[in-house]
Amino acid sequence: MRNAFHDELDSIGTSLLQMAGLARVAMSEATTALLTVDLGLAEKVIAADDVIDEIQHDLDARTINLMARQQPVASDLRTLVSSLRMSADLERMGDLAHHVAKQARMRYPNSAVPAELVPTITAMGLVADKLVDKLSSVMEHRDAARALELETDDDEMDKLHRELIAILLSDNWPHGIETAIDMTLLGRFYERFADHAVSISRRVYFLVTGEFSSN
Repeated sequence: MRNAFHDELDSIGTSLLQMAGLARVAMSEATTALLTVDLGLAEKVIAADDVIDEIQHDLDARTINLMARQQPVASDLRTLVSSLRMSADLERMGDLAHHVAKQARMRYPNSAVPAELVPTITAMGLVADKLVDKLSSVMEHRDAARALELETDDDEMDKLHRELIAILLSDNWPHGIETAIDMTLLGRFYERFADHAVSISRRVYFLVTGEFSSN
């Protein structure tokens, strides 16, 4: 009975890793679609968001069913409760990639990103990818020490976000209100994507240590 229970726990962990991998691909492809004005790729990301949603719904149903049937305590209960919260964060990360792709689609055949902001958005996309790559390793290996590193890694995204907002608020901004709104939204999507990654890393830390991160 206990072996079957822990097999189901492992299966939930595998689904969470699958969601993290899909969210990483989604944001990477959404960034590429945005910067290269690739409508087909944007449409692919938008459609693929349904897959992440379906995995979350299935994962949460399995988790709740397991809690009801097994009435777990201590670390097992902590694992199941954490998985519900982590799946919600991962689903939201998929949504944010979806929003980036929709922004690319909305401005097609024009680019939503002015040429001088391409380096900033490129950098934000790379930081997002780096964060999810590390997060996946943290989740797979339950690495509490590396989980804490994501807080520092997120500082890079926050810095890029501040730089973007400063450019948009400059008196010299030449692209008008509509483009400024587009870029404000895009900056927010990347910044929130990173925040959800940090949120998951904190949950992994709690899962391993039973304590909340002091960072």
